[in-house]
Amino acid sequence: MGRVSSAPTLPSGSRSAPAAAPREERRLAWLDALRGVGAMAVVAEHMLPWFLPSLRPYWFSLGVYGILVFFLVSGYIIPASLERHGDLRRFWVSRAFRLYPLYLAVGALVVGLAWWVPVREEVPRDGSAVAAHATMLLDVVGVGGVADTMWTLSYEMVFYLLVTALFVMRAHERSGALSVLFAGLSVVVGLSFAGALVTDGWLAYASGAVFAAGLAAVVSGRFRAAGACLLGVMALALPVLGGRVPWLGVAVLGVMFAGTAVHRWERGAAPLWPVAVTGALVAAAPLGAIESGWWWVQPDVWITTVALAAATFAGAMALRGRRLPRALTWIGLISYSLYLVHHPLLKYFVQVTGDLRRAPLPVQLSMTAAALALVLLVSALAYRFVERPMQRLGRRAVRPAAS
Repeated sequence: MGRVSSAPTLPSGSRSAPAAAPREERRLAWLDALRGVGAMAVVAEHMLPWFLPSLRPYWFSLGVYGILVFFLVSGYIIPASLERHGDLRRFWVSRAFRLYPLYLAVGALVVGLAWWVPVREEVPRDGSAVAAHATMLLDVVGVGGVADTMWTLSYEMVFYLLVTALFVMRAHERSGALSVLFAGLSVVVGLSFAGALVTDGWLAYASGAVFAAGLAAVVSGRFRAAGACLLGVMALALPVLGGRVPWLGVAVLGVMFAGTAVHRWERGAAPLWPVAVTGALVAAAPLGAIESGWWWVQPDVWITTVALAAATFAGAMALRGRRLPRALTWIGLISYSLYLVHHPLLKYFVQVTGDLRRAPLPVQLSMTAAALALVLLVSALAYRFVERPMQRLGRRAVRPAAS
């Protein structure tokens, strides 16, 4: 998932900069550790059914647990980053350089190797797929991503659009109320809609046009308020209109704003009770939904998964400032690469090895170790040669505006 450094910007001549940077990195290590936990949970969710199906847990969902942890981290850090700098142009340019280069590279890899491993059937073979991938609003316009894990980026993007609109309207400090509102709305949506209300491809084209026009206004500064409000309205509507699982999309927004509310509580700026109410509503969201359908939304599984994600975030937060395992924080550092590249790589690996689900246990274990090593190696290389250089380029791009 997307990662924003929360380190404060210091003047270039400040003598405290060298000492402050390591302290700030240590202070935020718990967030990297959480990203590492979330990323490895998602990798395990996709790896175990193919490599070690007998070890896959069914009393909670590893994958949903991982993405909920990611969403809590994004909610905690993203609005704080925007508010600290107060510069929408800087925020969006840094987001673009942070997210798009690797996202586009993985998309190009999957499409380029489609002659060997075909692109998923959920991806339309027309221009709507291009429009949806260009905005990252895949899951909320009913379009499958060329890489399976790309669907969660839709809700990251929706959250960014909402935060932008709230920032422009000076309503960004009401995180607790927003978290309760979205969590409660997820219950109502689950009782009202079984699926997307709009399933036509025009939604991808229309959202792409609004996205481009709104962001141009926000980044340029011309008609910024109008552009931000337009993006905010679209972000509110899309999870319900085009979301494949509308109640889940709305619940995710509640979870992300709960992460923001925790940050405000930590700073002494807001109470914590809205977070508890949000958690209870999110836990109840699918229980009466018209169509839940999947094993992971059965009451015992879903509630356990939500509780584990919340407990993991709270536990990591309680350990902030302490020294954490370097391996875990390193995985958190490369977590965006790990999240995007692991599923295509696992597909290619299994294409070479064949079906491992009935292989002898020693073979399964050795292939699991080999696949995991490959995934970590490629993720580290992607971070080193794609993510990090593009982040540096993004910082240079916004430096004049920040000076």
